Amino acid sequence: MAPAYDLLIIGGGMVGASLATALLPVAHSLGLSIAVIEAQAMPGAGEPYQPSYDARTTALSYGARSFYERTGVWQRLAEHLTPIEHIHVSDKGHFGAARLHAKEEGVPALGYVVENHWLGRVLLDHLRDKGQGAVDLICPAEVMSLTHQTEGYRVEVQSGGDRHECIAQLVVMADGGRSELRNTLGIPYSQESYQQYALVSNVSIDRPHAGVAYERFTATGPMALLPSESQGYEHRCGLIWTLPEASIDRVLNLSDKAFIRELQETFGYRSGRFMRVGERYHYPLKLTVAQEQVRTGLVMLGNAAHSLHPIAGQGYNLALRGVTDLAETIVASCRQQRALGDLEALQAFEQKRRQDQFRTIAFSDKTMKLFSNTNSISALGRDLGLQLLDVSPPLKSLLARSAMGLDYPALRV
Repeated sequence: MAPAYDLLIIGGGMVGASLATALLPVAHSLGLSIAVIEAQAMPGAGEPYQPSYDARTTALSYGARSFYERTGVWQRLAEHLTPIEHIHVSDKGHFGAARLHAKEEGVPALGYVVENHWLGRVLLDHLRDKGQGAVDLICPAEVMSLTHQTEGYRVEVQSGGDRHECIAQLVVMADGGRSELRNTLGIPYSQESYQQYALVSNVSIDRPHAGVAYERFTATGPMALLPSESQGYEHRCGLIWTLPEASIDRVLNLSDKAFIRELQETFGYRSGRFMRVGERYHYPLKLTVAQEQVRTGLVMLGNAAHSLHPIAGQGYNLALRGVTDLAETIVASCRQQRALGDLEALQAFEQKRRQDQFRTIAFSDKTMKLFSNTNSISALGRDLGLQLLDVSPPLKSLLARSAMGLDYPALRV
């Protein structure tokens, strides 16, 4: 007989593992059985973590701290976190600038920067150590097909050279923005290309970063420089550089010396001198939203449901709020003895998520387009707006609370 689960999560990355972690404190008491299927192999138990200079990073909002504290992983996660104590927003070539400070908002940090690999490692280790009897980690493995049936989905899984089936009341697809299963299931989505690429790398600067995150708007697109964990004597920062499609190949193929020179000319010297650049990654920037994010027994989560412009670093934090809402929906269904795949409950979840998605996507999309407009009147207007923001404590506090995720309820399970 095929193994049966209440919840099956496809994708054990940061979003999928966060959902399983959020449910773990109540899984035993509710009798909730969870499976997490992940394509990558698990790190060995007790294997020491080795930070990498070229590791990809994510900016966590301050609100994410509350989520991870409640799920019991914050203390370990904090071993390799870099606090964002200040945010500096500027428009290159114009006078407008705004500054946010954690101290003024009465918090230890406005957010945190974490290596993706470290966050994933902490979450999976926690599930392995604390989830016995409630969570099955099936990896490395791949879901080959999903078949809807009366009480959920039949899931065909390939692990190594073997194939087997399992059954789940509720399947959560957290397998990223390039979800092949989403396409196989015929889930429609809208997509708008920004005709830009994000170039992502780590760079070293000649002085301590002092916990400052920079959002710099330039003629070719926004740039972000995030404070990261130092390695040895190197002061490391994470770089996200938005470039037009016509420029990406040229910049990628520059020598390190030429790349640093062009980066310095474009960004300026606010953070100091750039001394070293690591491996460069790139990906096309598109606004993608799944038009159908729930079905009976099925939910899209994270980048499988939406992907947005990296401006203001809200993509993962939007996904984490989706995790919070879905965890609460699942727990409520369990306590009400309602099937986890109940369409009415999932549609209520989707409606709540759509509202948050609309606000967040509209903010990032309109901000990107506003600061990409070279019209002199538009430039004057946004510079005056930045200056007004900088000298108005109520406006700064409003923006800071939104950036920190404090305008959204904390996890309640």
